[in-house]
Amino acid sequence: MLFQLGGPDSLDAVEPFLRNLFSDPDIFDFPMARVARPLLARLVSTRRAEKVRDHYARIGGKSPIRELTERQAHALERELRSDLDAHVFLAMRYWHPLTEEAAQAIEAEHFGEVVLLPLYPQFSKTTTGSSLNEWSRLSNLLPPTTPVTIIPEFYRHPSYLDAMVERINEGLERLRRPLDYAGWRGGSHPAFDPRSIHLVFSAHGLPLQVVEAGDPYQVQVEATTKLLMERGRWPYQYTLCYQSRVAPGRWLGPSLESTLERLGQEGVRSVLVIPISFVTDHVETLYEIDIEARQHAARAGIELFELMPALNDSPKFIQALAELVLEHSRLFASLRSTG
Repeated sequence: MLFQLGGPDSLDAVEPFLRNLFSDPDIFDFPMARVARPLLARLVSTRRAEKVRDHYARIGGKSPIRELTERQAHALERELRSDLDAHVFLAMRYWHPLTEEAAQAIEAEHFGEVVLLPLYPQFSKTTTGSSLNEWSRLSNLLPPTTPVTIIPEFYRHPSYLDAMVERINEGLERLRRPLDYAGWRGGSHPAFDPRSIHLVFSAHGLPLQVVEAGDPYQVQVEATTKLLMERGRWPYQYTLCYQSRVAPGRWLGPSLESTLERLGQEGVRSVLVIPISFVTDHVETLYEIDIEARQHAARAGIELFELMPALNDSPKFIQALAELVLEHSRLFASLRSTG
């Protein structure tokens, strides 16, 4: 079962999607939250809906995350079936198919094992933890004898890192291609110096109080960045920053916007933004980075701005997911040991 955030499948779905998000006790928890959260979720989602609807309108009127995750699921199922009679299901946290729908879909089946694979490379209680907690609340839908295996994170997995390095190299190649700017044609862009490329790793933000309470997300994001730089051996400077702040208070930093401003002031003219905590294109890559951050970079004086292609259903990433399932599956281990 692949767990993912989910996203609205139409502009009309934006507000109920936000209501589900702000109703999540693993994200918004405070004294008397159980009583106040439903009302607060309704108020906040109503206030934010118009702005967020505009974001989705700018990327096609809906989130592509379901279709892209379905492509990942179909590709993973094909890959696994060379070794196992495997079936892959989707469980979205905040929009359809919801976790309850996915659990009901497998309830009537008689599987030898259920493998839970959240599509978040790094663990956080607000993402992987939330998905697994929702699964736990619905676990009575499965026979009690069905073994369940959990893959909590995969940021260190070699094949995942290889898939990321491949995508980063594709982004760098885009920066190296001859560009056609208004009023100038041919060769390389005058402002482009290969040595001046700056790699900007951007991860989803998190309130500092969550990190200070022991959440491993920041440590794992920093480790992912270091592992990728070691594996890629790129001769470029890099910065790790965070995006998608959705509430007041202290959040992980620096922000993507302040990072782009600083780089512009320092004379950097070419950047590649690498979404390091996302494996699928959605509003945070297609709008926040490719539209909003791109405009911010231009205002900061950055002339060449590129976004790393998302992993989506790249063959290397699907291979990584298959390896993760097979390495963790108790059923596959027993089949292999018996010959």
